[in-house]
Amino acid sequence: MVMDELAASLEAVLFAAGEPVTLARLVAATEADQTAVTGALAGLKTQLRHRGIRLVTSGRHYSLATAPQAAAAVGRYLGGGARAELSKPALETLAIVAYRQPLTRTQIEQIRGVSSDQTIKNLLLRGLIIESGRADSPGKPLLYATSVKFLEHFGLSSPAELPPLDQPAAGRRSSPA
Repeated sequence: MVMDELAASLEAVLFAAGEPVTLARLVAATEADQTAVTGALAGLKTQLRHRGIRLVTSGRHYSLATAPQAAAAVGRYLGGGARAELSKPALETLAIVAYRQPLTRTQIEQIRGVSSDQTIKNLLLRGLIIESGRADSPGKPLLYATSVKFLEHFGLSSPAELPPLDQPAAGRRSSPA
């Protein structure tokens, strides 16, 4: 299969799936080898960079999502308007999970200094975090990681696009010494 044809097939499969698809399923669907599929996915990601949709990657899962600059128009079309705001505790917990994933509830609570049960439940219900396995420690506690929906919500293609922790937020000014 020629690379452009493979990229077109991958785009069609991801569009039809409507949910994250594993690399293994994409390989099986296209009957191409894994190296060709990963190469075609990289090319597709580049092709979609300036369009209304993006290729979103989370681990070995791939999906198509609305480009951040088109989210408002899509929201108006669907009647959803602006996305529901996240609370400060939810944003704090989400940031901890995003930068330290995977981690347990106890690890989140140690960093935050407060109980995070309800916040974690709310983030799970919203689909912004997922249970990603169990820790190899006594009691085998659940591990949490960000989801593909998290990437879509924040307009990211992969967790690697998160800004560095030492980079100040846009518009924030440091106080004079």
